[in-house]
Amino acid sequence: MWVEIHDIHETEAYAIVVELSNKNLLTLVEEARAGGMYSSCFEISVTQHDILRDLALNLSNRGNINQRRRLVMPKREDNGQLPKEWLRYADQPFEAQIVSIHTGEMRKSDWCNLEFPKAEVLIINFTSSEYFLPPFINRMPKLRALMVINHSTSYACLHNISVFKNLTNLRSLWFEKVSIPHLSGIVMESLRKLFIVLCKINNSLEGKDSNIADIFPNISELTLDHCGDVTELPSSICRIQSLQNLSLTNCHSLTRLPIELGSLRYLEILRLYACPNLRTLPPSICGMTRLKYIDISQCVYLASFPDAIGKLVNLEKIDMRECPMITNIPKSALSLNSLQLVICDDEVSWMWKEVQKVKLNVDIQVVEIEYDLDWLRE
Repeated sequence: MWVEIHDIHETEAYAIVVELSNKNLLTLVEEARAGGMYSSCFEISVTQHDILRDLALNLSNRGNINQRRRLVMPKREDNGQLPKEWLRYADQPFEAQIVSIHTGEMRKSDWCNLEFPKAEVLIINFTSSEYFLPPFINRMPKLRALMVINHSTSYACLHNISVFKNLTNLRSLWFEKVSIPHLSGIVMESLRKLFIVLCKINNSLEGKDSNIADIFPNISELTLDHCGDVTELPSSICRIQSLQNLSLTNCHSLTRLPIELGSLRYLEILRLYACPNLRTLPPSICGMTRLKYIDISQCVYLASFPDAIGKLVNLEKIDMRECPMITNIPKSALSLNSLQLVICDDEVSWMWKEVQKVKLNVDIQVVEIEYDLDWLRE
């Protein structure tokens, strides 16, 4: 489903998903802690019946392979093997707009000269610890969305990073279970959304030769999820004035944020979900006058809000469930004129009662702690 809706507006995308769900073509899986009106595509999951999935694949595979709108490679465990049907017609351009590849380890010599002049979405699934990115990515002028997903148990090392240099229309990039390469010398000006999931960062987003602000100068949405080696957020991120949505979730080693984080004047959504070693929020975030939603849930060692939190004049929602160390809120919170909803545990809900007396429209939503064994799978 990400293939079809990821590059359109989120409101329209969600409407499409709901319509398909109403027609019983898929099941919408609601996350227990989803951000509601602040949710993104990253938080929306769907399941599909096997029969319907097989039917969709069957319909996609009909007709001449070079004329198909969707080109889906069956999962192949053998290294260095492309489908014979693809190789048989490799001398002609493929018309597909959506291309999905699923291989084992691929080396430079394993690829052939395939042409996808109309491809807008490329999904690369593989299972290996080393992977040479397809050279033909350089010749995909209309590519707007790229996913690189490793299914092996170890982080994969990517090769042929230079293919990113010519992706002038790429707007969305997803890395999963890879060791993020150093991208020095590469500038992706068109990129708007960057997702880094279950990856090893290796300080590759900050360095002498380049940094995240130089590589991705115009991104509006950045997600780092389950990146275990991230201890600090690169300070250069504070120079990306286009950033509107910043999600740092399940980064268990994250200990602090840049003191100049408040320089992100256009930020509207700040998620710091499940970062247990984060102990403070930089006071500068109170300068984020466009901030609408902040999620600090499961930041179990976070001790307090900044004193000047009341300056967040557009803040509408605070999610602070499972934050036992926060035992009071600043008096300036009475100035949060736009505040509509606070989600918290019963033990700390009393702190917001004074705010609720002054701001009658503020809803204090007390949640029950859910005990499960999900953490055993991480």
